[in-house]
Amino acid sequence: MFLNYLKIAFRNLLKHKVYAAVNIVGLSVAFGVCLLLFLTVYHEFSYDTFHANGNTLYRVYNQIGPDQKGTVLMAPFTPAVQKEFPGEVRRISRIVDAGGLVRVGDKEVGKNIRLVDPDFLQMFTFPLVKGDAATALNSLSSVVLTERVATDLFGSADPVGKTVSLLLSDKWQPFIVSGVLANLPDNSSIQFDVLGRFELTPNYQASKNQWDNQYHSVFLQLNEKVTETAFEQRLRPFTSKYLAQNLRNLKRDGSQPDENGDLESFRLLPMRDMHFNAEVGGDTISAIKPVYLYLLLVIGGLILLIACINFINLSTAHSLTRSKEVGMRKVLGALKMQLAFQFWGEALIICLFSLVLGGLMAFGLLSEYKKLFNNSLSLASYKDPVVLLSILGIFLLVTILAGGYPALFMARFNTIEVLKGKISAARRSASSAGGLRNTLVVVQFAIATLLIVCTLVVWQQISFLRSMPLGYNQNQVVSIPVGSGVNGQKALDLMRDKLAQQPRILSITGTSRNLGRGTDGSTYTSIIGFDYKNRGVRSHWLRVDYDYVKTLDLKLLRGRDFSREFATDTVTAVVINEAMAKQLGEKNPIGTLLNINDGEPPKQVVGVVKNYHFESLKQSISPISFFIDKDWAVNYIFVKIAPDNAPATMDLLKKTWAEVAPKATFLGTFLDENTNRQYRSEERMSQIFMSAAVLAIILSCMGLFAIAIMVMTQRTKEIGVRKVLGASVFSIVALLSRDFLKLVLVGIIIASPLAWWGMSQWLQEFAYKVDIQWWVFALAGLLAVLIAFVTVSFQSIKAALKNPVTSLRSE
Repeated sequence: MFLNYLKIAFRNLLKHKVYAAVNIVGLSVAFGVCLLLFLTVYHEFSYDTFHANGNTLYRVYNQIGPDQKGTVLMAPFTPAVQKEFPGEVRRISRIVDAGGLVRVGDKEVGKNIRLVDPDFLQMFTFPLVKGDAATALNSLSSVVLTERVATDLFGSADPVGKTVSLLLSDKWQPFIVSGVLANLPDNSSIQFDVLGRFELTPNYQASKNQWDNQYHSVFLQLNEKVTETAFEQRLRPFTSKYLAQNLRNLKRDGSQPDENGDLESFRLLPMRDMHFNAEVGGDTISAIKPVYLYLLLVIGGLILLIACINFINLSTAHSLTRSKEVGMRKVLGALKMQLAFQFWGEALIICLFSLVLGGLMAFGLLSEYKKLFNNSLSLASYKDPVVLLSILGIFLLVTILAGGYPALFMARFNTIEVLKGKISAARRSASSAGGLRNTLVVVQFAIATLLIVCTLVVWQQISFLRSMPLGYNQNQVVSIPVGSGVNGQKALDLMRDKLAQQPRILSITGTSRNLGRGTDGSTYTSIIGFDYKNRGVRSHWLRVDYDYVKTLDLKLLRGRDFSREFATDTVTAVVINEAMAKQLGEKNPIGTLLNINDGEPPKQVVGVVKNYHFESLKQSISPISFFIDKDWAVNYIFVKIAPDNAPATMDLLKKTWAEVAPKATFLGTFLDENTNRQYRSEERMSQIFMSAAVLAIILSCMGLFAIAIMVMTQRTKEIGVRKVLGASVFSIVALLSRDFLKLVLVGIIIASPLAWWGMSQWLQEFAYKVDIQWWVFALAGLLAVLIAFVTVSFQSIKAALKNPVTSLRSE
């Protein structure tokens, strides 16, 4: 019997090719999209879940007032916590980035070096393939390598016990390899290649007791009986004890307390939340908000829902063509449940075939999809039992919902009426399903309209961000990351010397911080607070070099720029922006003295520049202060070039850089490229919405087209009669299209307020944003109506042009 069902199912699919094609194509696309989106979400949520102690691991961060959070802590914090909380804290480790050059013999490679405390390897599940985690970092002269680095440096030889050299504080220092770690998984928020001891940090001895010197991260492991909330409460008196002066200053300055009533506090961020917290995640390569992941699931679900709606609508509309088959089977003794099972089996075959095609499609699109999301997603994840069970569950749910209702619907046809040739009973059954079918069409086009509106609004916002003047020259300035192992100041001086006589080079400067996000991915910033006239002042602190204002075309409002004619400019001079001037509260801040650090000469304001957007447009413009200090590193070199023949000038810069830093890769980019990279997540979101909207429209139109064919087939004789009575082709097309367009309009009305609310919430993330205009909804509705009309009218015109004699000859 089962084989007989299969034969009948395949015959029906071959006989009704349009019906089968629409269902298979729609479901296969939906399954493929859902598979990619589901695996993406699963991959993102798998970050840091491999740590055996994951439920007790936390990152410590500092919070001042209700909003200001920072993950850069003080060197004495860790020893103080070990002293004050021996029973609560099981393990604790500081982590600091120490550059990236490793050398063995003549081989020198760039790697990510992290300096940590000995507890690090026992806190986190980074298993050693060689060595002992409990003792590998006991010595200050020991380092641990990952397998990949060990292979790069030593090939197949055992590296344990061998010597490597690390470039620390511009000096090569020898170390003994004490262990080899398994390569870190891609879904780890903490990434590194080499581990050494934290005490190797430059200026460690000078800073180890300074509570006002913040430069590293701290992770801790609580004992299992200690909760996050309880330990945060225990940290309140700890803060009062060690940061008493800070608290007095904040109280004096009228700072606002946080929700717990604290002016300043230490908080814990669970390790499992690090990847999703862009604000205090810190070490994550690409923090992503969970709401975006849920959005991916929703979009995948909506695409699958549209395909299921097509399946249900087409199956119920197609049922009239099989009414006599149902009647005959009932006469021959078939029960309703047997018929339902047969039709459900046909739906199962379509769904199974679609799932296979969808999987093949997902595999084929994987490489391009990975570029879109910039992740290491692999379809090998399907081997995970959770993934397999989820895919199986979705498949069965779609099969039961999409195939089950049409199967039960067809099994209820009246046997006697159908066999007498009076298919009115079947028609009445079909008409009873008409309300459901209409509702589902409305839902389809509501989803499509919603996605179109979201696409338009996101596109508007991205265009606004890209076109908004930032207050500096983006198009003619090339940013060159200095990178590890290169002295930035020396490289800057050499670049100036070599390019001084080049007419296409207009000016050169250096800085500690990039603008936007360059190819090195750095988003470093430094914020310093100090007292000014008995109140607290905070400012971004930016190390620059001569000609910084000139190179970026910043507008100087008062005073002057740094000048080589003033020897003290490298010691005491600062240039500030308008926001910083406003914070100081001086009508004319030129000459104002700022006492930044005790024991150092005060800084003097020598110039004020017009506000410019040195951060993403998600933030309002903050105070910033420029200074020149040879003890601060130059991390980026900015070169302003002539606008003509930019490719040739870029080649010149590459050639010069190869002479200046032969071992460093040239990663120069224009600043407009950097600023665009800041909005990569928004661009991805726009691409997701656009792709989803296109798929939703295509799938909805496929279903609408197939339903139109069946409706036109049922109304063939009606159309013939109308033509005989003198109806024009236009009036017939209008009549046949009107009912469908009404459903589309209802979908548009439902979708518009939902889209407005959702996009309004999303735009709240930006300090500078567009207003949602009425024409967005009008355009989205017009597109949906136009596409639906073209889809339906194609079949309507074909039916209206048909010879009425052919339509009526059987009467």
